Amino acid sequence: MKKILHPIMALPLLLAVLLLGACGSEGGSDSSADGSAPTAESGLTAVQLEHGLGPIAPFDLGPIDAALAERGADIFKMKCTSCHKMEGRYVGPPLGDITETRSPAYVMNMILNPQEMITAHPTAKKVFAEYLTPMPNQSLSEDDARAVLEYLRTQ
Repeated sequence: MKKILHPIMALPLLLAVLLLGACGSEGGSDSSADGSAPTAESGLTAVQLEHGLGPIAPFDLGPIDAALAERGADIFKMKCTSCHKMEGRYVGPPLGDITETRSPAYVMNMILNPQEMITAHPTAKKVFAEYLTPMPNQSLSEDDARAVLEYLRTQ
């Protein structure tokens, strides 16, 4: 006599098969090649580790735009100089070489999304642990943050 599995009994088996299929990709397709797989330590992807957390995706910079840098200098003086200098320790870290050590997207994401960066990004957390002062959100627009980045490129 043929034994038929009742549909209610088959549901847990189906869920178990689906969960096993969703777990681990060792030996399977590797999404780490495109930077979309989370790293084991932080849970962030390689792209997030390099470019930060926030609204800005990785992008390439063109030649320096002098007018944009000048607008960025004005914004920097108004919003950033109370905590940052180009050289030496102040309230926040010096920014004179920030565009050499961080990607453009990372710098802009730190400007636009400082709270998430200092709580979830290992590099930002390390800097926060050293300076002990969280970077406040200056409520800059993406255009303003881009202008500040352009100014920082000229330093």
